[in-house]
Amino acid sequence: MPAHDTIAAVDLGSNSFRLQITRIIDDQIYPLDSLKESVRLASGLTDDNQLDPAAQERALACLRRFNERLRDLPREAVRVVGTNTFRVAKNARAFIRAAEDALGFPIDIIAGHEEARLIYLGVSRGLPISAAKRLVVDIGGGSTEFIIGQGFDPLEMESLYMGCVSFSQRFFPDGKIGKGALQKAELAARAQVQVIASRFAAGAWQEAIGSSGTARALADIMQQNGWSDGGITARGIEKLRALLVKAGEVKALTLPGLQGDRIPVLPGGFSIMAGIFAELDIEQMAVTGGALREGVLLDLLGRFHHHDQRDATVTQFMRRYHVDAAQAARVEALALVLFDQVAAHITQDAESARRLLIWAARLHEVGITIAHAGYHKHSAYILGNADMPGFSKIDQARLSRLARTHRGGLAKAVKEQAIEEESWELIAILRLAVLLCRNRRDPDHDALCYQRDGSTLRLIIDPQWLAGSPLTETLLEDEIQQWKAVGGSLAVEYRQARQKTG
Repeated sequence: MPAHDTIAAVDLGSNSFRLQITRIIDDQIYPLDSLKESVRLASGLTDDNQLDPAAQERALACLRRFNERLRDLPREAVRVVGTNTFRVAKNARAFIRAAEDALGFPIDIIAGHEEARLIYLGVSRGLPISAAKRLVVDIGGGSTEFIIGQGFDPLEMESLYMGCVSFSQRFFPDGKIGKGALQKAELAARAQVQVIASRFAAGAWQEAIGSSGTARALADIMQQNGWSDGGITARGIEKLRALLVKAGEVKALTLPGLQGDRIPVLPGGFSIMAGIFAELDIEQMAVTGGALREGVLLDLLGRFHHHDQRDATVTQFMRRYHVDAAQAARVEALALVLFDQVAAHITQDAESARRLLIWAARLHEVGITIAHAGYHKHSAYILGNADMPGFSKIDQARLSRLARTHRGGLAKAVKEQAIEEESWELIAILRLAVLLCRNRRDPDHDALCYQRDGSTLRLIIDPQWLAGSPLTETLLEDEIQQWKAVGGSLAVEYRQARQKTG
């Protein structure tokens, strides 16, 4: 991936949308511009998790404004991540298409654990170096992330489905802040945190850090009211609880340090933080400016300098699932030879497609550790559902589809899941690479030539190389039928391959 001296991150949170543009000098990030809008996307979720039209229009209007600031940047210099509301909305797929059109860049929907990893990456780079274990808590609009880390490495990560917008809507829908409503909200938060308390309670860490809007808002209120010298304290929580009950409703809140855009979601955010303090035995929490956006920028910078977390994750998965590294390398090498011969026909970003093909070749056999029979289905399940640091949910879905379709009946696989148009070329390449390497020996790359002739895929094989391999010939004849069953066309010709080498 080429390096760029200006990069940008867009955080599509459940409460706010944020844009950060930075300049890169000597591998250091220097802020150039930032934008923030309180879209409150999570407030547009209906009871059946449909994103309502009003929330969609607020979001799209914001993204059109962001587009004006981003439109001159290269596609690979911008990363856009969507969080909890994008994860849970049932109509997210259609909305994402409209959002990408408005913004002009693809949107990566990240899983909760990936959000936690990126948050810790952003937070840890802004803190003094320390050997102490740190608990990082990030209360967002729709979810709350918990991370215990040491230095720059996250050790424990968890994401809970509770946020300042969703809790404010659920427990304070009319803006009233009664003692009973606060108690119910705090107990609901404690009930969720209780599930993870054994791993995240005091004793597992030496310092607690809060990040993002809710933590900063609470810290500002406590400091300006004299309840804290900085950060959030258990004493400050008690004081603020009493004032919230005394105010009685959101519109009556006039606390020093409370910004106007935070008022509607303060009761929900406060209740979650109070529940966290109580359940994890926290007395004091420092607050930092770093969060998800900074983590996304650092992760993007790493990709430019060949420190891509996705490569590290693939290597870890190969070890964890005892993948035959020699076979994976064999399939990868042949897949790339075939890919490079038709790269001009790749309609999507060719470099991204190539990397996806590499990862799929390395991981297509992860399911063998579960069972050899139908292992491609096990591989697809693992790649679609496991926590894979660095990968978006969309990329995981694409990896899963490639694993599911790399062998076996194509027609059945198509019935089980929708296949994107741009995936067919990669599916064909991976299937042929796996088929031609089935004997787990290195094929002669110069004996093979792969072409696209209109809508027809054409594989040319030197008959001398194929001599004595009746099984491969039979498998290729079957492969022709597999493509015919899904309306595709694969032609196999047995003649001297004319392939450019070197």
